[in-house]
Amino acid sequence: MNTNQPCPYGSHRVITPLGALPQSADVIDNTMVCQDNEILIDVQTLNIDSASFTQIREACGSDPEAMKAMILSIVARRGKMQNPVTGSGGMLLGTIREVGKALTRDLKPGDSIATLVSLSLTPLKIDKILSLYMDKDQVDIRGQAILFETGIYAKIPTDLPADIVLSALDVAGAPAQVAKLVHQNDAVLIIGSGGKSGVLCAYQARKSAGPQGKIIGLIYDESERADLESLAVCSQIVQADARKPMEVFSRVMEASGGVKMDVTINVVNVPGTEMASILPTKDSGIVYFFGMATSFSRAALGAEGIKSEARMMIGNGYTAGHDRLTLDLLRESPVLRGLFQKRYGAEAK
Repeated sequence: MNTNQPCPYGSHRVITPLGALPQSADVIDNTMVCQDNEILIDVQTLNIDSASFTQIREACGSDPEAMKAMILSIVARRGKMQNPVTGSGGMLLGTIREVGKALTRDLKPGDSIATLVSLSLTPLKIDKILSLYMDKDQVDIRGQAILFETGIYAKIPTDLPADIVLSALDVAGAPAQVAKLVHQNDAVLIIGSGGKSGVLCAYQARKSAGPQGKIIGLIYDESERADLESLAVCSQIVQADARKPMEVFSRVMEASGGVKMDVTINVVNVPGTEMASILPTKDSGIVYFFGMATSFSRAALGAEGIKSEARMMIGNGYTAGHDRLTLDLLRESPVLRGLFQKRYGAEAK
């Protein structure tokens, strides 16, 4: 193990390049010995970032065994689950094995937690992949992980099933940011509104915009419409390919009566959707890119090319209280909770 003095941010576990932080490092030390400022976790489930899981599935031709082999290879090579193509990770569900003696935490061995920091910076060792779930972006494993001193986590509550908690917390930053960005009577576009983060964002957008707000949900596949309609939060639901900006612009303007959006939330997991987000947004509006497939250069240069002054924000998976806000959405809406249970609960496995 790297013998550098333990660092709150985990730099003592960086192998290459030295001087980097764990997220940007190529390789980190995944020796599963708990240092004084670390937390050792027995891992049950990895919730892999949607963009990463999609890329792995496509690269492996949807072959589960090939996907397992690729995941094992990434972790063995890098010491963490960070997709080398997308750069993204995910999060995990596990049980506390040990808390470093220099830490004061509300944790004890045996507590179940979900980590709220990315797998792209989390030392991870996989002994065996037990199951892989194509429709949930999840992998059950036998293995261990390390949480750094500055790493955040959520204890698994007793009133919600652990599997849907894990799925919701994986994208908790998105609805929490919607709560900050959307105001009463705003016109809001949710690109990718039929997905996991999309339904949470659409629900929160309606709460924030109120009954007079205009919430437009953009879906890629008509099969997503029924679930989104069941929430009764969208003023209009339109189907379009977000990789085709003029198609999106035309259909959104038709749905909105020619009114551009105050806020656009992009939660898709495929590249090339930046301009579909910027075009329908007011110059005074905000575009929030939550998906890890977003390209900064495409967004910045594309906005310049159409003379857009829309404020663009890169999604940060953390905002204060995001875990509580997201789980409270599931608690207050039986329909939303039922949707998550159907998609990500035990019966979906």
